Amino acid sequence: MKKIINTSLAPAPIGPYNQAVLVNNILYTSGQIALNPETMELVLNDIKTETKQVMENLKAVLNAADMTFENVFKTTIFISDMHNFSKINEVYATYFNEETAPARETVEVANLPKFVNVEISMMASK
Repeated sequence: MKKIINTSLAPAPIGPYNQAVLVNNILYTSGQIALNPETMELVLNDIKTETKQVMENLKAVLNAADMTFENVFKTTIFISDMHNFSKINEVYATYFNEETAPARETVEVANLPKFVNVEISMMASK
């Protein structure tokens, strides 16, 4: 059974998709970018601040599904410049316990929605 997960504490979708879908106790999040959910304005001060906003958006979606970062088993990080990897990783690491951190891939891409620098999606299970 498919359950749609939406919360006002994360940015509203800007297209024909939902923030997350729960299927058989597995949560699939849509990619989050650094949109402030209250203003729907991008937070692009610097790459660390941008990454923190992305992670906070994902945290809100996880919470709406009664989950935390401890439930996450897989992440995908899309970045526009691999030179930002270490700074993104520094912020990302603060949200996980290194011993139980999820599997992950990080991919450099030519462009991202709204020409942001980072987008992250997750899969989690109860």
